[in-house]
Amino acid sequence: MYSKIWLSKPHFEKEDFDVFKETIVSNWVSTVGPNIASFEKSIESVMGGNSKVVALNSGTSAIHLALKLLEIGSGDEVLCQTFTFCATVNPILYCGATPVFIESEKETWNMCPVFLEEAIQDRLKKKCRPKAIVVVDSYGMPAKWDEILAVSRKYGIPVIEDAAAALGSMYKGQMCGTFGEYSILSFNGNKIVTTSSGGVLICKENHDKERAIYLATQAKQEGFIHGEVGYNFRMSNVLAAIGLKQLTVLEKRVQQRRENHFRYQSFITTLGGIELQKEKNSNFYANFWLNCILLDPSLNSKTSVLKEFSKHNIDVRSLWCPLHLQPYLKKTLYYGDHYSQQLFETGLCLPSSSNLTPEEFDRICQVFKTFLK
Repeated sequence: MYSKIWLSKPHFEKEDFDVFKETIVSNWVSTVGPNIASFEKSIESVMGGNSKVVALNSGTSAIHLALKLLEIGSGDEVLCQTFTFCATVNPILYCGATPVFIESEKETWNMCPVFLEEAIQDRLKKKCRPKAIVVVDSYGMPAKWDEILAVSRKYGIPVIEDAAAALGSMYKGQMCGTFGEYSILSFNGNKIVTTSSGGVLICKENHDKERAIYLATQAKQEGFIHGEVGYNFRMSNVLAAIGLKQLTVLEKRVQQRRENHFRYQSFITTLGGIELQKEKNSNFYANFWLNCILLDPSLNSKTSVLKEFSKHNIDVRSLWCPLHLQPYLKKTLYYGDHYSQQLFETGLCLPSSSNLTPEEFDRICQVFKTFLK
């Protein structure tokens, strides 16, 4: 039996385990400890500008807190990218608000600025003013930020940037994770660098960072007095220690993922019927957290391709099913041309680990060659 080739596996080295052990020995194993503030400062340094970072237990929690900082609640509408993982939209529902889904454009697969403005104009005509826009840098590919932010400014609607998969990606030289009024990153086990689980909220103002920490620690005041409903969202000191070490190799990990992409690009150009997602021009610099392809429907069904890779113990997965087609969200409003449905029906994610070996890459290519033949 072939050994498993994972889609995106964690990349740890000996030093990561040493840091983990040292932190356990220190007894700072809860949601307080020196590593948390150090990790936040390190992320602030990576992101640059006036970024204010709050370390949390997940990217999902970070989106939730961003919505709370914007005082979004029951009866409010939030414009949300439909082509994304469910963790982008679920915090909107946690707040009692209503998502309104926006289709993606064909160049980056991220929120379409044209459909975004169409949705805003239509909601305003119906006397419904959206309270926020949640945009995703899907699979590490930056969104069309100039156009999206122009729409945001025109109508005075703040943006939350879900850059969960886009650490190290840039648009026009600016780091993804710095475009929103609030932005988020994920450090889940499958991300480009990891804290096993975890995420951060990125704010622009100190008072927002302070309030986010307050809400993330059960809204605790002096003693056991709590001013309002809070949450248990803070990152642990142990995970922050791992994150500190992982951040030291961020640039290397981005380069390794990009090298995977160019290897795929060289190989796929020799095949017919497969299109690899690429950067459309020099404005976009993707970390290529995952490499994504579209299959020509005339060749083979996506299901048959998935079965072939599974037979060879290779972890290839479908692109996201659009949120407006999910069973629990089918009654929600949607603006677009259903392009994301086409992505779901013909698209796959290929193994993209930063420690993908040449032998593993050859195995992946051989399955493609044999199957397409």
